[in-house]
Amino acid sequence: MAAKNGLDALLRPEDSILVLIDHQPYQFANLNSHEPMMIVNNVVGLAKAAKVFDVPTILTTVLEERGGYLIKGLQDVFPDQKPIDRTFINTWQDPAVTDIVKKSGRKQLILAALWTEVCLAMPTIQALAEGYDVFIVTDASGGVSKEAHDMAVRRMVAAGAVPITWMAVASEWQRDWAREKTASGLSSVVLEHGGASGVAFAWELQLLAATPPAQG
Repeated sequence: MAAKNGLDALLRPEDSILVLIDHQPYQFANLNSHEPMMIVNNVVGLAKAAKVFDVPTILTTVLEERGGYLIKGLQDVFPDQKPIDRTFINTWQDPAVTDIVKKSGRKQLILAALWTEVCLAMPTIQALAEGYDVFIVTDASGGVSKEAHDMAVRRMVAAGAVPITWMAVASEWQRDWAREKTASGLSSVVLEHGGASGVAFAWELQLLAATPPAQG
């Protein structure tokens, strides 16, 4: 695994792959570590950022027929992509998922899941042992209680995972606002999903009498 310090420890779009796990109704029904709408906002923002930077994104559900379809806002980011439906609780035991990751050759594995203590912890711990640099997006994931989420994050960090938030992921991918190819697209994502940062940015555009960036 790569070093945890220095410039090389930061995320790079060309080395990243994103796996979004089980953001579906059954899991949301017992999500108590966060306000559910915050998780919806954050995971959709994360997915849109991945699209801006052309980061391969895997969508996966568990027992879709009983647990429900992937949330609409997330599916709408990738309308033509059918989520991989699993029976495995641990995503990393399903070759339909891991084969895609392995074929990509990318080692910066970014994960977000419901629930943190189960569907995020299991693949994180297994993938770490296989040599991946695993980044867990804590504010696009959640557990059945605050304690469950927090203890799971501690466990994964102890195993070697890097905890990170969705806007930090996007910022590391962008790295330099002079990268105009992605700056406009990312600004649009922040406007829609960046909370107070998006509001402040919209105000700045107003003061500058500027037009909001086009959707990517």
